[in-house]
Amino acid sequence: MENKYWSLVTRFFKSEPASGILLMFAAVLAMIFANTFLSTYYEAFLSTPLQISVGSAGIDKPLLLWINDGLMAIFFFLVGLELKRELIEGELSDKRNIILPGIGAIGGMAVPALVYLYFNYDDPVAVQGWAIPAATDIAFALGVLSLLGSRVPTSIKIFLTSLAIFDDIGAIIIIAAFYTSEISFTALIVVACFVPVLAILNRCNVVSRMPYMLIGLVIWVATLKSGVHATLAGVVLAMFIPMRCTKNPEISPVLSLEHTLHTLVAFFVLPVFAFANAGINFSGMGADQLLHDVPVGIALGLFVGKQVGIFGLCWLFIKLNIAKLPNGMNWGSLYGTSALCGIGFTMSLFIGSLAFGGAEKVFDERIGIIVGSLLSGICGYLILNASLAKNAPLKNNS
Repeated sequence: MENKYWSLVTRFFKSEPASGILLMFAAVLAMIFANTFLSTYYEAFLSTPLQISVGSAGIDKPLLLWINDGLMAIFFFLVGLELKRELIEGELSDKRNIILPGIGAIGGMAVPALVYLYFNYDDPVAVQGWAIPAATDIAFALGVLSLLGSRVPTSIKIFLTSLAIFDDIGAIIIIAAFYTSEISFTALIVVACFVPVLAILNRCNVVSRMPYMLIGLVIWVATLKSGVHATLAGVVLAMFIPMRCTKNPEISPVLSLEHTLHTLVAFFVLPVFAFANAGINFSGMGADQLLHDVPVGIALGLFVGKQVGIFGLCWLFIKLNIAKLPNGMNWGSLYGTSALCGIGFTMSLFIGSLAFGGAEKVFDERIGIIVGSLLSGICGYLILNASLAKNAPLKNNS
């Protein structure tokens, strides 16, 4: 009996929707904690001070910020590794595969931001959240896509993954350019001194992980102290991990690290982040807060802006013969995939914590993130389900 249950657990964690389901469970659990007698323990847990020091130098932050600055750096490190692999050996290494998702990503970031700004342009505090609906949560989106089973053509998965990668690049640029506090040039000089060391290690094709991890840790601490968001250190480190071992091309440090980190990120880092950041307390929350322009702008940006931006720009460029629909996709599946990209969740929560962390506010941006992501997931699933079902007979008869 124990072997049977263990087999079921193992099968679940190996399935595609597992990470998305676990993320959803963590978010629901956070809201239960935040709205019951457990709220005191939840807040105490997140505000627990944690200090690490060496001599007079140290880092002293509450647990919430260790999660957002530390654990999420591991997530961005994985994003950087995936980006490097895709650009060198993956789908994005072929220029023909990057035009349409690249165009879609531009529309999928610009239009949601414009929708948000339409509602909040006149509020100097609220306007800081313009990038929140521009994000896409690839783990959730792929999780929903996997619910459709084997009917989903590989071309849809490639398009969605490629678009999300471009979306991640945009998010990295936005975080670096717009969500940076006061700059410490001394700390940036430390970063500038250690990045060439990573370049030398890469140039010498050093494949051992330890030197990269130690230097990466120094760069993370220096980036944290610099005012630039510390998660970007993960992306910088990933860019210098060798793609292949010169002596044995079958060995790939990038692929090896990806494999090692994927389980950690999917089943620990992201669920812990979701649990720490999705705890919305609804007690005493009135209609004026639920319908505030910030959550409304985010929800409509994710649900409407993503669909219009991605599908609209892709449609235009296809009609202009600049790009073409991938084999196996039609207008219905393109629209359904565009809607699915409105699941912002993890990245939106992260950017929201950067935009409004510490700010006095009368709204909770997380309401808009959850509503917009939920509507997008349901809408995308239904459209894709109908589109794939409609094309199934044609596919069988061909």
